[in-house]
Amino acid sequence: MKKLALHWQILLGIIAGVAAGILFIQFPWGNTFVANWIKPFGTIFINLLKMIAIPLIIASLIKGITDLKDITKLSKMGFRTFGIYVMTTFIAVSVGLTTVNIIQPGEFVSEATRNEMLSVFGSTAEEKQAEAALTKQQGPLQPLVDIVPENAFFAASSNGNMLQVIFFTILAGVGLILIPSSSSKPVKDFFDGLNEVVLKIVDIIMLTAPIGVFALITSLITESPSADIFVALGMYSFTVLLGLATLLYIIYPLILKFWAKTSPINFYKKLAPAQLVAFSTSSSAATLPVTMECVEEHIGVNKEVSSFVLPIGATINMDGTCLYQGVAAVFIAQVLGYDLTLSQQLTIVATATLASIGSAAVPGAGVLMLVIVLESIGVSPAGIALIFAVDRPLDMCRTIINVSGDAMVSVIMNKVMGYRLKPAPKNLSDVE
Repeated sequence: MKKLALHWQILLGIIAGVAAGILFIQFPWGNTFVANWIKPFGTIFINLLKMIAIPLIIASLIKGITDLKDITKLSKMGFRTFGIYVMTTFIAVSVGLTTVNIIQPGEFVSEATRNEMLSVFGSTAEEKQAEAALTKQQGPLQPLVDIVPENAFFAASSNGNMLQVIFFTILAGVGLILIPSSSSKPVKDFFDGLNEVVLKIVDIIMLTAPIGVFALITSLITESPSADIFVALGMYSFTVLLGLATLLYIIYPLILKFWAKTSPINFYKKLAPAQLVAFSTSSSAATLPVTMECVEEHIGVNKEVSSFVLPIGATINMDGTCLYQGVAAVFIAQVLGYDLTLSQQLTIVATATLASIGSAAVPGAGVLMLVIVLESIGVSPAGIALIFAVDRPLDMCRTIINVSGDAMVSVIMNKVMGYRLKPAPKNLSDVE
């Protein structure tokens, strides 16, 4: 009997999680049962993915850089990758602003609902404001300082230091290129072997994916706030989802078709496992191992390209987050009665682009950066309390965009660097 493809197994896990969550909230003991006996399996799944993220980045980046064998080729790939990431991020926030200005979801929120949400989520908003205040006190060049680690081993001990790990790893890869091959070969062989081991660990972890996403979705349903708030924020959610759908089903396919010269349908079919894991974990970093497997083994991007482009993309390329920040900033301004000028909306474009690049690839990080975006246009950051009720499900959706954008850029860079997409092995049932 033919084994069910992984993306279908994950999708069934999501559907079963929704059904189980709806069932458990019918009982007074349901929330406690899910928190104690189901949610831990989702946490374990996320931890497994996070556990392998840094080893994967180190092994794959060093392998990718040393396979280039030419420092000029590396710089060419680096500058073009960063340029494309900035371009897609700019497009994303522009789509978000266009959508929110047409729909104007802030006009649909009643005064009573506004006061209720500010009351319920006000304390969380204050915490985010405090975190953002610490960020604003830093100098303009502090982000550059933060990229360079004091201790490479300490940086590798936390997924929050992903940029520092990437910086050190790129430096190590460049060093291996510049020394004689007789000296670099043992080190390169070690990391080539480590890369194979890490990819095999990813395969093992993905066997647990259907159970992990079932647990995550079940706990999300049982922890959701009241339906009244969801109804009040329906238009805001619709606006964000419409913007994300525009990116995913119009902008990205056009770029894939006319720039990368590849089939969008085929691309999305082969990327489906990564998109589903992104949806269930809300983390680009946690999804990175699955994204790399899909892009390399299913879509056929050369490993030299994917091992360089994807780890960097998971850290700095946040198209979905950027779009969300643009929509959320204007929505909050509309609700609180601010009349934004054209220059303020252009400020949102610039600030959201930079903020999304600096966002950590973890669940909820975009909310912190939203505080900075709001303050850049003079809107009270307390307004983020208005969107907390629906932030998690929208975070799940925008993570799909973040991951899809990374994969799309890897396909573009594959063509730019002169490679062709390799056909997927016939024994990969996940793409059949």
